[in-house]
Amino acid sequence: MATFLYKLGRLAFRRRRIVALIWVALLVAAGVGASTASTPPDDDFALPGTQAQKAFDLLEDRVPEANAEGATARMVFRAPTGEKITAGPNKAAVEKAREELSGGQAAGVSDPFAKGSGAVSKDGSIAYASVQYKVPAQDITDKTREGLADAAKEARETGLTVETGGDALLVEPEMGNAEVIGIGIAAVVLILTFGSLIAAGLPLVTALIGVMIGISSITALGATLGLSANTTTLAMMIGLAVGIDYALFIASRYRAELTEGREREEAAGRAVGTAGSAVVFAGLTVVIALVGLSVVNIPVLTKMGMAAAGTVVIAVLVALTLVPAALGMVGKRIFGRRVRKAYPATGVPPAADAEGQRPKAGARWAGFVLRRPVLVLVTAVLALGALALPVGSMQLGLPDEGNQPESTTQRKAYDLLSDGFGAGFNGPLMGVVDLKGADDPKAAAAEVQKRLQKTDGVVAVSPPQLNKSGDTATLTAVPKYGPSDERTEKIVHDIRDQSDAIEKKTGATLLVTGATAVAIDFSQVMNDALVPYLALVVGLAFVLLMLVFRSVLVPLKAALGFLLSVLAALGSVVAVFQWGWLAGLIGVEQTGPIMSMMPIFMIGVIFGLAMDYEVFLVTRMREAHVHGEGPGQAIVTGFRLGARVVTAAGVIMISVFAGFIGSSEAMIKMMGFGLAVAILFDAFVVRMAIVPAVLALLGERAWWLPRWLDRLLPNVDVEGEGLRKELNPDQVSAAAVPPAREPERTGV
Repeated sequence: MATFLYKLGRLAFRRRRIVALIWVALLVAAGVGASTASTPPDDDFALPGTQAQKAFDLLEDRVPEANAEGATARMVFRAPTGEKITAGPNKAAVEKAREELSGGQAAGVSDPFAKGSGAVSKDGSIAYASVQYKVPAQDITDKTREGLADAAKEARETGLTVETGGDALLVEPEMGNAEVIGIGIAAVVLILTFGSLIAAGLPLVTALIGVMIGISSITALGATLGLSANTTTLAMMIGLAVGIDYALFIASRYRAELTEGREREEAAGRAVGTAGSAVVFAGLTVVIALVGLSVVNIPVLTKMGMAAAGTVVIAVLVALTLVPAALGMVGKRIFGRRVRKAYPATGVPPAADAEGQRPKAGARWAGFVLRRPVLVLVTAVLALGALALPVGSMQLGLPDEGNQPESTTQRKAYDLLSDGFGAGFNGPLMGVVDLKGADDPKAAAAEVQKRLQKTDGVVAVSPPQLNKSGDTATLTAVPKYGPSDERTEKIVHDIRDQSDAIEKKTGATLLVTGATAVAIDFSQVMNDALVPYLALVVGLAFVLLMLVFRSVLVPLKAALGFLLSVLAALGSVVAVFQWGWLAGLIGVEQTGPIMSMMPIFMIGVIFGLAMDYEVFLVTRMREAHVHGEGPGQAIVTGFRLGARVVTAAGVIMISVFAGFIGSSEAMIKMMGFGLAVAILFDAFVVRMAIVPAVLALLGERAWWLPRWLDRLLPNVDVEGEGLRKELNPDQVSAAAVPPAREPERTGV
């Protein structure tokens, strides 16, 4: 592989204008496709195989009007203290608001005062009107939303308390300055690392080109493949982070090759042949982790993983082709002005001077770890273990309007309904009864209603509504507790447990669905998929890392270190977003359960990204060891040559993810925080402390591989040893200094 990438790097450097034009043409084509594409759909949380999904499918088939995709809104009215909402002036204000909500995109507005509507609270102080729209939530116009706000405002002027909820109010989340913040911090880190504005800008520009192509392609295919806005956000997060990092590693290696006296084209070839090999395998681990999300068998998660994986593939291709082409274009400006003035003939500092100018903090830290490996290992493991403790109390669920900030009208409407009708009113359960097997459909539906009324925790059950053909009935059960309450989950299971007895007695089949039941089933699917997903992703990556490192213990150590970092990250997410610790610092206005997809999503993304640092750092150690250094010295050499670059890459990735904490969307905020702290723990605790400590304790055994396995595994030559043998004698003599003694790849 190293030989092929070496030739590819030289070709891209030599034909730099053609390569750049090809990438610009791809960017333009993707941009044109995105600009002419239809609006992407909302996320479709289909749950194949679950009872909630089976009920939805049955409704779509037999009662399509009950499963309409139209958006809904609910306006809640509270009378002034001591008054009834049914009093003359108050009732008139509600009626006027209903009239204003009618027409336009609205298909109908319910009358809270109609007999038997149940839309007025028992004490008569609160009432609500439901609005059904003709179009889905993403097609609701600003004019319609403004109409909702105006109707509520006019009703408030009469003295009523009026709040509005429902998916009709949903708008595209504000991302704030997420990308700008992340890119800005990345630029500062790159300038400090390279000491040159041109060199710092190169990874940013190439990464942005790759991300723009990926995002534009997702947008262009969004309507066709059902890729939502959240899919684009995830692809942007990961694509930008890895794109900058991959370009950083190759550009750094290129500078190091130049300081060894090599010609620019040769240096570009060697940089892509060595650092590029690590980029390929690091990218493969990320792709495996993201594509592996399909194991969960939830379409929205599969699409998010596939789209993000595609963006990572683009980032790898950009690093292997566009980066060496860009290196050819910047010429001597890859080093700072001070260096170019000091060495006007070449614009490149000699190796000895370059090393003398660079701090050796990485080598000093590695030396300390080698002297105190047990102390470093125990301290790091205990610290991460302490941070992981909150995971034991993690509560999973899907966000609803009860998790909105208290200042929002959606949250206020949620609280008003809870006050007037009970906590469970915001999370009703829908019973769908298949009556095809029943001898007496009406009697069977009545039996279901009677059983639900007797179920502990159910406070009200609506009369069953039969469809036109009489083979399907729907009814609503209101639980005593809120949708996120663990006791509500028990009620759902208790109702479902009665299905066999109902079928045996009446021939009818009962299915339970609704937003609350969907959230419960979603959490169960996540839990069931966790072990198979871990086995697949970690197993495939373990084999991949064995190919790279020719070792059994190094990949095992990498996997165990990852588990520590991901558990510590999940513990931090629980502490902030569920317990509320330091929540105000990052703008978390409302705590609640952790989103069901968060654990498996973080495991997938973090595993891929964590292996990036493992590959980049440990391949430098492996390279030094292959060229004759002892285990301890190889660790020091690896840190001397790679620690500063890995540190810069970690800071950049943390910055990119942390920028998304500014989003107003709870899911994006949680994802940004979780990924940022996970990279912090993995890059600076696991890879910088635990990895060298474990390697120091293992010594030569770290690189042990059974002979039979060594013969079985193909040699992918990440260290570039095969490349060195294929070079002609002149090139070999030019490379007389072993790679292990190259200067650090960063700084000036």
